Amino acid sequence: MRTTSLHVTTSFRKREPAHGRAPLAPVDADRFGGMAADALLAELDTWPKPGLVSQLDNGSHDDMDYDTFLSSINVIRPFYAELAEAGGAGADMAELRRIGGLAEDAMLAATGGVNTHRGAIFALGLLCAAAGAACAERFPLSAERLARIVGERWGREIMRGPIPLNSHGSGALRRFGAGGARLEAAGSFPRARSIGLPALRAGRVLTGDERVARVHAFFALLAVMEDTNLLHRGGIEGLRDARRAARDFLLIGGVGRADWLAHAMAVHRAFVARRLSPGGSADLLAVTVFLDRVENAP
Repeated sequence: MRTTSLHVTTSFRKREPAHGRAPLAPVDADRFGGMAADALLAELDTWPKPGLVSQLDNGSHDDMDYDTFLSSINVIRPFYAELAEAGGAGADMAELRRIGGLAEDAMLAATGGVNTHRGAIFALGLLCAAAGAACAERFPLSAERLARIVGERWGREIMRGPIPLNSHGSGALRRFGAGGARLEAAGSFPRARSIGLPALRAGRVLTGDERVARVHAFFALLAVMEDTNLLHRGGIEGLRDARRAARDFLLIGGVGRADWLAHAMAVHRAFVARRLSPGGSADLLAVTVFLDRVENAP
């Protein structure tokens, strides 16, 4: 369901501050790890998300359900904290991949081999590392800063890194030339910042309901995403039709319409009928939620 892997093994040594600079500040790694896991829970509890698993149903999936995702989130939570700690200590991309690989192993063990969160381990793991780095260097936290730390510190290695041969994202990369999660992260998450966050905040203004605001953000992301999971399942035609359905939902008012739920459910049923599953858009919704909560944390 999800995309890019972080898996590589390397050694790691704690970074010391440069001569003449202030010592590194302590990092509350558990806090960031909890925020990342909570962002995944928020994404899971958002419905309707066309084609995707929620409390309502299993969407376009026969091999996973709501409880599968809960089990996955519970086991990967501590790895997000470890990634935040590693970022605060100056980890390179190889070390982040090593920790991410352990998180993937734990996920697969908990789900019986089902890939629920590979893309989310990748994207949120990088942002946790960026949050750790920002705290250690006493930078104020913001969505813009964390996203740019990812692109500036690890972007080149993200694009140079190994492409898993058995992932849906890598298959779409080879077949269609899609950049997917790798390009989004290396580019400092442009769609999460310029599309996801404004849509989430617009949804709040329209409805005053956090869950419904996340639905609005999801459709906004789906409308522009080069979602490699959609490409894997539906090809170019599936991606084009999914994006058109999302744009149509937004053009008639999105969640601001009184009948938004009926419209969103109709899109969901159409996706399920074609077995379409925009997992990349779900990952980016979780990224959007995480960035929003980091920026608004007390």
